[in-house]
Amino acid sequence: MAELEITFNRLVAALLSELQTQDHIKLELAGEQSQFARFNKARVRQAGCISDGVLTLYLMRDHRNGFREFPFTGNWDVDWQHAQSALADLRREVPQLPDDPYLVLPQGEATSRETHMGQLLDPTLAVSAILPEVKDLDFAGIYAAGSLVRAYADSAGQKHWFETESFALDYSLFTEDGQAVKGTFAGNQWDQTAYVAKLENSKRQLERLARSPKSVPRGQYRTYLAPTAVAELVTMFSWGGVSEASMQRGGSALGLLQRGEKHLSPKFDLSENFKRGLVPRFNEWGEIAPIALPIIEKGKLVNTLVNSRTAKEYDKTANGANGSESLRSPDLSPGTLASSDILKALDTGLYVSNLHYLNWSDRPNGRITGMTRYACFWVEEGEIVAPIENLRFDESLYACFGENLIDLTEFQEVIPEVGTYDRRDLGGIWVPGMLIENFTYTL
Repeated sequence: MAELEITFNRLVAALLSELQTQDHIKLELAGEQSQFARFNKARVRQAGCISDGVLTLYLMRDHRNGFREFPFTGNWDVDWQHAQSALADLRREVPQLPDDPYLVLPQGEATSRETHMGQLLDPTLAVSAILPEVKDLDFAGIYAAGSLVRAYADSAGQKHWFETESFALDYSLFTEDGQAVKGTFAGNQWDQTAYVAKLENSKRQLERLARSPKSVPRGQYRTYLAPTAVAELVTMFSWGGVSEASMQRGGSALGLLQRGEKHLSPKFDLSENFKRGLVPRFNEWGEIAPIALPIIEKGKLVNTLVNSRTAKEYDKTANGANGSESLRSPDLSPGTLASSDILKALDTGLYVSNLHYLNWSDRPNGRITGMTRYACFWVEEGEIVAPIENLRFDESLYACFGENLIDLTEFQEVIPEVGTYDRRDLGGIWVPGMLIENFTYTL
């Protein structure tokens, strides 16, 4: 990564020397050096290591803006040739583009450099650390580990470098009839003891899934949402929720909260928390977000996410939000419910480990719909009785995070981003579990 940083800085200097009068540029880098191993039926099906990088060059001039993406190899001759070609293309293209009235030009002199080194498995030992613990199970998943980098520079003089090492094992264990327990083991320090403990918990859930499933009629039930399920719900806040632009356009699910017509539980506290170092604080304009920004305090909306483009359009004050005004490092504060008391407090109802297919069913009123998934159980008198058949829910966040929120667990879990479609995703969400009264299941 040190050589990549040197090449990136050299590219920045060379591009700045090519600037013409009234030119403004930005250069963004997303790169990685990663190991991947894909498993199926507790056997390795694919394995390998990659080194990959993509540079995005933006050229702004006369209220117009264009960009080009090209590979970043770390080889100066190759990368400079690509950069020159991209700049030449943009010089021809940008004058033909329409004006952008809310174009944000580079400004300021912010700089930063963050590195977060981890203790990862040796690539030659990763498979031997993972597979012996699942050799007798129908185990499928993907292990991804290595270094990730994000960088930014612009013609105003801003420059940022963020580098981190991390791993994630995203896996499922299957019963003979196709039921599954899903788990994720992730972080930046591999701990074999913690990995074994994580698997033991998954194996216990797998044994419970072997019981005959129970059909639960639609209705309202006391429900415990495990942290993974809570994370899915909180992620919806980034989709037409905490965005100031969505508020201004009347499309936010938190509009009622902002206007004071609705409120959430005083136990509900949500913030952007960059202290954990999971993602860079800088955004697409090189601006640095506050190290911590409260979003909802004691059930009341105290801040929205405002980027510079929205600020320019609606005469607001920007707070370092990204282009989509989405949560980048969300942190939902814990409560008082002890792990050992979860089933006792649930008493009779549903233990929901995972949710999926979430969407707004009524965004202006904050209603969310989705499905239960993976290792969800019916509980009676504090004892798990049987797995359930999949259910659809349709619930208002003003109910489940409001008057029906009984408590949150005293512990939090980090639910990492594990996507690998274009590149390994950065970040994660810190959330507790939640105990909710009268959660609504519709099908």
